Amino acid sequence: MSGHSKWANIKHKKAKTDAKKGKIFTKLVKEIMVAAKSGGDASGNPRLRAAIDKAKAENLPADNIDRAVKKGAGELQGVIYEEGTYEGYGPGGVAVLVNFMTDNRNRTASEVRHAFTSFNGSLGQSGSVGYMFEKKGLFTFDMGAITEERLMEAALEAGAEDVVPNQEDGIYEVYTDPVDFAKVKTAFDKAGVKYSTADISMIPRTTVKVEGKTAQQVLNLLETLEDLDDVQSVYANFDISSQEMAKIA
Repeated sequence: MSGHSKWANIKHKKAKTDAKKGKIFTKLVKEIMVAAKSGGDASGNPRLRAAIDKAKAENLPADNIDRAVKKGAGELQGVIYEEGTYEGYGPGGVAVLVNFMTDNRNRTASEVRHAFTSFNGSLGQSGSVGYMFEKKGLFTFDMGAITEERLMEAALEAGAEDVVPNQEDGIYEVYTDPVDFAKVKTAFDKAGVKYSTADISMIPRTTVKVEGKTAQQVLNLLETLEDLDDVQSVYANFDISSQEMAKIA
């Protein structure tokens, strides 16, 4: 899981630039629009509620959120997006999941395939690597911001499944059943427990250790995929040591 956490931390740092922020806004709007297809009332649509919460956390303007909801619900004219997942292998046999939303599947497939082949990877068939991941709600907390005892107490009261100290990355990872994600998030908010990230994620069941040139290629592949306009999220089961990360940085 440390590889997953490292990639999440890398993305968090990179997203602070204006260019990255613009891409994040675009992806957030897409997620809201697709989620709103099932109903524009966030109180009765957990996916929409989560998408709006995530958008607010990234400071997406309220007007943009409102327009995205209305477009997704069919109240305003807008682009129709379809969603799906590509599965493949990166350098060193690292399993990769790519979630996308697009108005042109052929364009997306071509761009994703090109990214994989550019960094010594390959696209696989549906189901080729998906079984290696488990869908979970994931919260991360800075170890310097809260004690393990306090977090454990708050997590249990909120209905979380597990609290995992990740000493190497200096964070606590709190896992929930995806169904309970919104409930746990609300409980943390009410208790004033401040998390660094909160999202529904695909957690690898096992990891593949990579280093040297292979580790660099894995990170390059993930960043290239994340930068594609049609890609919403990328998950991989790599593990890179802190020492190796320092070399790459």
